Amino acid sequence: MPQVSIERIEQDVTALSQFGFNEEDRGVYRPGFSEADMAARQWLRDRFGELGMEHWMDGAGNVAGRFGPSGKPAILIGSHLDSVPAGGIFDGVLGVVAGLEVVRAMQDAGIAPDYPIEVIGTSEEEGRFGGMLGAQAMTGHLTAEWLDTAKDEHGYSLKDAMEAAGLEPHGALRAYRRPEEIRAFLELHVEQGPVLDAEKTTIGVVEGISGVFKWNCRLIGKADHAGTAPMAMRSDALMGMVDFAHEIQRIIDEEGTDKSRITIGHVACKPGFPHTVPGEVDFTIVGRDLDEEIMHGLANACRRVLSAIARKHKLKFEYEQMSWLKPANCDPRIIALIEAKAAALGYSYKLMPSGAGHDVQFFCDHAPAGMLFVPSVGGVSHAPDEWTHWSDCERGVQLLLECVMELACEKVPA
Repeated sequence: MPQVSIERIEQDVTALSQFGFNEEDRGVYRPGFSEADMAARQWLRDRFGELGMEHWMDGAGNVAGRFGPSGKPAILIGSHLDSVPAGGIFDGVLGVVAGLEVVRAMQDAGIAPDYPIEVIGTSEEEGRFGGMLGAQAMTGHLTAEWLDTAKDEHGYSLKDAMEAAGLEPHGALRAYRRPEEIRAFLELHVEQGPVLDAEKTTIGVVEGISGVFKWNCRLIGKADHAGTAPMAMRSDALMGMVDFAHEIQRIIDEEGTDKSRITIGHVACKPGFPHTVPGEVDFTIVGRDLDEEIMHGLANACRRVLSAIARKHKLKFEYEQMSWLKPANCDPRIIALIEAKAAALGYSYKLMPSGAGHDVQFFCDHAPAGMLFVPSVGGVSHAPDEWTHWSDCERGVQLLLECVMELACEKVPA
């Protein structure tokens, strides 16, 4: 069985980290369609060329390289090359480098796949213009309206960014890949959470990507003088929100599972003066679960509890649902394959959801798709201190290689 090279993996991850690297905070700044991002994409195409792979950039900015025969459905190995501001060196990049190393290891062993293998560096995953643009383009979720209207936080339009990168914006709509062209989609990623590291588990076998609902909420009471308004006579909006925060665990215990999450991530008090009782509080609620029925149960419970709290504190409760993203479940056959290969390699593993969004979620209803995690030290990600031990990277890529060979080779070499 071919073996991956940790030296090459480390060399490639380190090379990609230099595109957009900031010496001051040691973070990576590689937003989608920036000069640094496009330079990283050219680096990847250069590596494809060195390996003799056919390679191209599609209209959405996805960079792909093909190893193996044409005319058959391909096994896609992909993740993203862009980064958040002040990001780490592994997020997304490890999954792309893993694909490169799978091809190199097979070439070193003289193995020619019966089905083609495509390594893909997807575009604009991190959300500068909305997120996972490349994956959405490939799976038919991208719209002309998005291309025409999206802007980043500085007001710079997606159209201008794509044109500056040498892309024709509406060309992204032609990046679509038909389901019959795809034998499987696999994504290797750092966990970006603390579970695997804390439990000393080598591999996370991803069951699916949690669905997410986001609410903008408001509790409206009455602003009063903090010194003259008796506690029993107040309509304190913040106290209402605090009461709700204390109810979150009970809601999950009664309506959710160990995969459920509810988070209050943003809070703004008005008028926000130390000597004034808060008359209004705006806050967000984000709920997650792998089961959409459970998501509805969580959402309904949040609504009931907040309504009851509003009555108790003499408040008015308002909310607006900003988004509702359904869960995306990985293919059971791919899950079973990853589990079987991990066990054969002697790796400890656990089934787990991904609470974060990833490119793979848009392939889950498009083709057989699966995902595997390697540990993030301390759970740190989206930060310069993001780290995954090289030995864990090696094990993850070796497992990916074994899975890809099972899918790509009619007779798997011993």
